[in-house]
Amino acid sequence: IERIPKEYIRPEEERPSIGDIFAEEKMDGGPQVPTVDLKGINSEDLEVREKCREELRKAAVDWGVMHLVNHGIPEELTGRVKAAGEGFFGQPIEEKEKYANDQAAGNVQGYGSKLANNASGQLEWEDYFFHCVFPEDKADLSIWPKTPSDYIDATREYAKHLRALTTTVLAVLSQGLGLEEGRLEKEVGGMEELLLQMKINYYPKCPQPELALGVEAHTDVSALTFILHNMVPGLQLFYEGKWVTAKCVPNSIIMHVGDTVEILSNGKYKSILHRGVVNREKVRVSWAVFCEPPKEKIILQPLPETVSEADPPRFPPRTFAQHIKHKLFRLTDQEGADTPKPDE
Repeated sequence: IERIPKEYIRPEEERPSIGDIFAEEKMDGGPQVPTVDLKGINSEDLEVREKCREELRKAAVDWGVMHLVNHGIPEELTGRVKAAGEGFFGQPIEEKEKYANDQAAGNVQGYGSKLANNASGQLEWEDYFFHCVFPEDKADLSIWPKTPSDYIDATREYAKHLRALTTTVLAVLSQGLGLEEGRLEKEVGGMEELLLQMKINYYPKCPQPELALGVEAHTDVSALTFILHNMVPGLQLFYEGKWVTAKCVPNSIIMHVGDTVEILSNGKYKSILHRGVVNREKVRVSWAVFCEPPKEKIILQPLPETVSEADPPRFPPRTFAQHIKHKLFRLTDQEGADTPKPDE
């Protein structure tokens, strides 16, 4: 096609901020998403370890998003995960449709196109595959793709590695709040209850990329989000009043602080507004894993240690399910996705 259907065209006031993602990724001026090297995160050398942890905490405070390198997940494994996901999306549509989800029936796991209730009412230029990957007893392998044959093994192994990385990151962020290392992990559900949900985003080439978005502006509701991608740029962050394009950093995993950790930290750590931009030359694929607390079992609110007379609670108590509903309701009333509200 040469023109995109009108349902995908973004509101006029949003379009001037959508530029050429390849040109923007090459620009060296202005703020850059931080890169944090995790090599020393558990070093026996106290100075090395503390320097590394401080860099991670600083990135979580300043940006709420970062490229993680030397994260401990073998390159061979991330390569298998990418090959399996790309293999699934490379199949004929009728094969993918066998895994179609049914949002109307409340079944969100499986293959779909993004027609969901979003802020603008416009459609987003993407297909996706969504499913729970950890804990293993909560993952329904019957809905995972059987083709490519390595999909299940690669994804399960990757999920285990990511779960270990989650524990490491939450421990460092806990320390940064003056808490014991295991506290944040406990507050988001621990090994039994924290869910890792994978969403593979497939952004086809778009004939009019200046009019569309792959994913519109939002913050993640998760505790943490980890993202792999196929080295095609597309992620933009709303930082200091401007859209900043994330560079492609080889062998990195992008990590976002989500709303859940922002709330628990009373806003010390940021959940940054971000969006996905598309292009006419290359297909972009990303593998996002959202680490989510249980929907009803935990009340999300600033931890008592993060609150003082000078810094009162910035967020009201809500369950995770209530937080999601609140966000959806607020977003539908929002006047423009480019205008972040203070608690989004």
